[in-house]
Amino acid sequence: MRITEQHYAGYIARKAGATAKPPLESDVLKEVMRALRLCRRVAWFARMNTGALESPDGQRWIRFGLPGMSDILGQTTDGRLLAIEVKRIKGNPTMQQRAFLARVSESGGIAFVAQSADDVFDRLRK
Repeated sequence: MRITEQHYAGYIARKAGATAKPPLESDVLKEVMRALRLCRRVAWFARMNTGALESPDGQRWIRFGLPGMSDILGQTTDGRLLAIEVKRIKGNPTMQQRAFLARVSESGGIAFVAQSADDVFDRLRK
């Protein structure tokens, strides 16, 4: 049996009914990544992390990622860059995150904030 968007939507609805608390951002991230796996317009995607770690010798900090870089980067099957910033319900991207999304959009990519799988399906249907 092939899993469709309707199957997935039913799963999310049942899961959401089991808990009264709003989902954590990590839960939304998992939901968004599941939706991306179902979307035929997505060629690939990966979870991105940004930040810094102290070097093993403790002498310097090693930075990774770009300031404001989206939580998920990928590519659509038509070759466009895909950037998705994942937020909880009522969560808002930082100024750096908005700037990163704007840069991707202005360059012809697809960039948006996702608070659920529905946001992914809505944006990638267009």
